Amino acid sequence: MVGTNGSLGSLAALHEAATQARARDAELLVVLAWQPPGGGPGNRASCGPSVLADCRDAAAALLRETLEALGACRPGAAPVGRMVRGTPGVVLVDAINGPGDLLVVGTGSRGLLRVLRPSVARYCLAHAPCPVLAVPPSPLQADLEHLQRLTDVAVGRGLFLAQGSGRGPDEDE
Repeated sequence: MVGTNGSLGSLAALHEAATQARARDAELLVVLAWQPPGGGPGNRASCGPSVLADCRDAAAALLRETLEALGACRPGAAPVGRMVRGTPGVVLVDAINGPGDLLVVGTGSRGLLRVLRPSVARYCLAHAPCPVLAVPPSPLQADLEHLQRLTDVAVGRGLFLAQGSGRGPDEDE
C-alpha cells in the first residue's frame, strides 16, 4: 500500500511501492487522503457543499491521473485506488489490513514546510501495525526546488529578459 498526493516525493514512493508489489506478487493499493480547505470535520462550517464537491472531484481526478500514469509505465497487475477524506497519516494507518502489509510513504522535503506541517511518514512509522518503507526524496527534487526558488527571486527582481525581445526589461521601447 502506498499513499500519494501528486508530489514528487509521493511519486517516488509510488514507483517503489509498485516495485515491491511486483516482487511480492501482491496487490498495490494507492491511497489518496484529501481534506477541504480549513482541514478536517471540525471545520465543516468553513466551506459549503460546492467547495466540498470541488475538492472531492479534484482529489478523484488526481488519483485517476496517478493510477493511469502508473499503469502506463509499470507492467503487471493494475493498481487499486482508494480516496478517503481525512488526515493523511491517519487515513494510511487505518487502511492497513494487517501486519503482513507493507506501507510505503515518501518522506517529503526537508525544508521549512516540514516545521509547519506534521510529517506523514513519521506518523506512519510511529503508528502503523506493519512494516513501513520511508522513501527519501530524489536528489533531483532538491535541485528542482532550489531552481524554482532562484527563478522566483529572479522574476521578482525583473532579471529575466522580456520574452521574444532579445533585450532586457530596461532596454525595451
